[in-house]
Amino acid sequence: MDRRSFIKHSALATAGLGLASSMPRAMNSYRRANEKLVCGVIGVNGMGFSDLEAFLNQPDTECAALCDVDENVLNKRIADVEKIQGRRAKGFKDFRKLLEEPGIDVIIIGTPDHWHCLPFVYALQEGKHIYCEKPLANYVEEINLMERVAHRYNGVVQVGQWQRSDRHWQDAVNFVHSEKLGKIRTVRTWSYQGWMKSIPVVPDSNPPAGVDYDFWLGPAQKRPFNQNRFHFNFRWFWDYAGGLMTDWGVHIIDYGLFGMNAKAPKSVMAMGGKFAYPDDAAETPDTMQALYEFDDYTMLWDHGTGIDGGYYGRSHGVGFVGNNGTLVVDRTGWEVIPEGGNDPKMERIDLRKGDGQGLNNHMKNFIECIKDRDKTPNANIEIAANTARVCHLGNIALKCGRRLYWDANNTKFIRDEEANSYLIPSYRAPWELPQV
Repeated sequence: MDRRSFIKHSALATAGLGLASSMPRAMNSYRRANEKLVCGVIGVNGMGFSDLEAFLNQPDTECAALCDVDENVLNKRIADVEKIQGRRAKGFKDFRKLLEEPGIDVIIIGTPDHWHCLPFVYALQEGKHIYCEKPLANYVEEINLMERVAHRYNGVVQVGQWQRSDRHWQDAVNFVHSEKLGKIRTVRTWSYQGWMKSIPVVPDSNPPAGVDYDFWLGPAQKRPFNQNRFHFNFRWFWDYAGGLMTDWGVHIIDYGLFGMNAKAPKSVMAMGGKFAYPDDAAETPDTMQALYEFDDYTMLWDHGTGIDGGYYGRSHGVGFVGNNGTLVVDRTGWEVIPEGGNDPKMERIDLRKGDGQGLNNHMKNFIECIKDRDKTPNANIEIAANTARVCHLGNIALKCGRRLYWDANNTKFIRDEEANSYLIPSYRAPWELPQV
């Protein structure tokens, strides 16, 4: 039975149950797209639509289908797409029906984090190339599964860590790799977001008309509808996301890892909590620091919502602290601050600004990799999986309240059952984590 028939005639079509690892690959012959690339988008309210706009900014592209559980969002985006490309896209509320549509080459996944894994797996099994929003997933075991599936099937995968394609970030890392900073002893990564305000408590209510709330919950635990958990603010609730650590951390920590050619830490500890807004509706911490131990340096993550006070006068960024100087980079640009005061150990480099084209460059790189399979996406599955895992380790250390030691080869904590219990999701029936 081929994959499409399996979707139509098995329990997967109604219950979203997992596939056995013996399931044959559905499509070995991916199209080498030399002409028009056609996409479908799952989750179109926020970054999913921004990603689609970047996709349609590239030549020879088209959107054929959109999917969202909120009819209000879906209808608006169908109209928006028609204005952009002059043709209507089909609308779906169930992403599995979108995956049955013929002629779609690319799937863009812009759902909340807890809904990344299943569409990702099913789309790859349908022979699609995937652009998936960051972080890759909401649990480490989902990340592991998605990495295995990406290796098993032959699609191009790009994850929305678009700073990997931003030229001034690349230039900054090249300078770090030049070793001119001297021995780097610590890496500071941070995000202070003043525009992300406190979330006032509101009572539970009925879902808005046109919203399939049960499908929105999907594999997450059954809870009454609350406006605070819906759309943008989902990221402040553990059922669906990991707070600022996974929202901005996958961008910022990613470049800390990139600059140091690093993967997994040896250990991690974290502290923080709801210090600024203890009585608001959010679950994730508004204030947090996580300290990662590597072989001969440390990496610090520091975040705060509702304020902009960061390091070096920047609300977010990475600081590579070397014996000769410190390189600081954020979305504005990068600079080098020398050590030594009046007798500097290296030349100061004044701010070198970026061009603000990171997302467009990222989508261009994705499309180039589809057309030329010898190229590697800038935020490929290995990069995205590694960074997402590192971010989740920080959140788990915060929940456990102690230093945790990580076994990277087996992707689990060393002799710590409580910490390991946070690695694996508990899907709500009838949804199951696929076995691949």
